[in-house]
Amino acid sequence: MTADLPDGFRPFAEALKAHIREAQVRAALAVNRALLTLYWNIGRAIAERQEAEGWGARVIDQLADEIQRAFPGVAGFSRTNIYRMRAFYLAHPAAEATEAIVPQAVGRFSEPLPAGVPDLPWGHLSVLLERLKDPPLRAWYARAAVEGGWSRAVLLAQIDSRLHEREGAAITNFARTLPPPQSDLARQSLKDPYVFDFLTLGRDAQERDLEAGLVAHVERFLMELGVGFAFVGRQVHLQVGAQDFYLDLLFYHLKLRCFVVIELKTVAFEPEFAGKMNFYLSAVDAQMRHPSDGPSLGVILCKGRDRVVVEYALRDVQKPIGVAEWETRLVASLPAELEGALPSVEQLEAELRATGTSEENP
Repeated sequence: MTADLPDGFRPFAEALKAHIREAQVRAALAVNRALLTLYWNIGRAIAERQEAEGWGARVIDQLADEIQRAFPGVAGFSRTNIYRMRAFYLAHPAAEATEAIVPQAVGRFSEPLPAGVPDLPWGHLSVLLERLKDPPLRAWYARAAVEGGWSRAVLLAQIDSRLHEREGAAITNFARTLPPPQSDLARQSLKDPYVFDFLTLGRDAQERDLEAGLVAHVERFLMELGVGFAFVGRQVHLQVGAQDFYLDLLFYHLKLRCFVVIELKTVAFEPEFAGKMNFYLSAVDAQMRHPSDGPSLGVILCKGRDRVVVEYALRDVQKPIGVAEWETRLVASLPAELEGALPSVEQLEAELRATGTSEENP
């Protein structure tokens, strides 16, 4: 059948499908914007009437009952969600003062949202309103969610891991080795610590175990690295002279327009790590860097680091290098007093075998 298609059919079909997808995205955005506008105006109406009439919280409960009876099966008008609408309006009030809503002013429910409302789904905004009470901090996570295209689950995880405290906190020599615009962006692109809570590693885990785990969960790893990182490869081969060398992980940063070499360590930082990374960056710049690329960056992820030792190690290094810690919150969150009391995998398996035998032979 496809062999009989006229010339130009395939590009024509692909173009039509692209237009349909674009229209679907625009429609979804328009629906979300209309929903946010409705919710914001409902929140405004409640807040203004409460202020003008002195109505208490009991009115919101009654409103929820009235709306649910009037629109059975329509989600989004629970008591909790109506409280969120009020909080949504109070978090993003109109720029100018408005008079209290009266029954004749129903047309105001079509008024547009005020400037500054994040272009995020309602579920994301609900998370921001409930989890973050500080407006500047809420705005910071809203911007990050829009820029990173985070799902609601990722937004929750980033808030729980206190991303705002970790971003830009790695120890670097970027201010000395990169020009000001690029050095600032490069510094903000790194974190400290990196939280790999999707990994479960034993105490005797080796660097290859960490590397394999990160590559196996590369999507989660990229999310933790942040916006702009594109995965190039693992154990990337470099030949320098007659010797072979292998980079643990290699990325390309789309905003910085440069390669990023990541070396993984399951021990605390040692000064010689900086020298080896400096060598790797020289090789990457000589063999892989395009003339239009920026200087390659090095990131050393360690299980621990002494800030003074790192600063001394990077002081005279000419290549841009950052050092940060990594941790697995899943393991770190276990209280030390309970760790030894939990049964091992072998003990659990033995217990299960014994239980299965007893059930089969009562």
